[in-house]
Amino acid sequence: RFNSEWLGKLNFAELVKLTSKMTVARILEREDFSNRMAAHQPISLHELLYPLVQAYDSVCIEADIEMGGQDQTFNILAGRDLQEKEGMEAQVGMFMPLLVGLDGVKKMSKSLGNYVGVSEAPNSMYGKILSLSDGMMRDYFVLCTDVPIEEINGLLGQAETGEVNPKLVKSRLAREIITIYHGMPAADAAETEWNRIHSAGELPSDMPDVTIPADAVKNGNVWICKLLTVAGMAKSNGDARRLVEQGGVTVNGEKIDDPNAELPLEGLNDAVLRVGARRYVRLHLA
Repeated sequence: RFNSEWLGKLNFAELVKLTSKMTVARILEREDFSNRMAAHQPISLHELLYPLVQAYDSVCIEADIEMGGQDQTFNILAGRDLQEKEGMEAQVGMFMPLLVGLDGVKKMSKSLGNYVGVSEAPNSMYGKILSLSDGMMRDYFVLCTDVPIEEINGLLGQAETGEVNPKLVKSRLAREIITIYHGMPAADAAETEWNRIHSAGELPSDMPDVTIPADAVKNGNVWICKLLTVAGMAKSNGDARRLVEQGGVTVNGEKIDDPNAELPLEGLNDAVLRVGARRYVRLHLA
């Protein structure tokens, strides 16, 4: 159901009538609103209407249960209040823990770039999951796998005491998650590929090929930031500069630490451009 089905039919008088069902004081109980008020930060009127409109969704579809992340607590409870005011039985609210993203700070979000996509290639998923901090493993085991809690406790306990290397536990976590979305053979292959690259020092077997366009070449050289952007490894020259300055860029294993570096074109044919621990491309001349 799309809520335009009922919201699109509301005229202004009906909207005003709906707003009478909820007080400003009730809206300002929401933690982020109250925090912003205390900090004298602006709150737009449409933001205040959002919880009311979401609550109206529950009325219109006669929801018995509304399920959401813990950050949706206020909105879901608002749905219960509005249903009762409309003479309906209040919905049951079910609240789920939020999965923190790869940065270990904010909830996982594609817009924040701290995510593991369920449709991502197994090799990419494996590398991302291995980048998690040890302290994040419990939440990922509990929220993202079917491993029994007793076994999770045992694995993490062994990692904490040093009986088992935490990296091995993290590898198990990665395999469990990949198996759910891609199957066990894909999980095993991703682990083998990771070990081949990072333990044996070999190159990935599935590197994308990138052709350096002629307009990226000036006086027989290619600016490293331009190279990163045309290879799709940086969104902009500014982003490319940050990657170089952070020390995560190499060409054929040689670290590039000067964002103004000009690389001779003849040395780039069939060269391997690497950013961070997981991103590789093979370069070719146009």
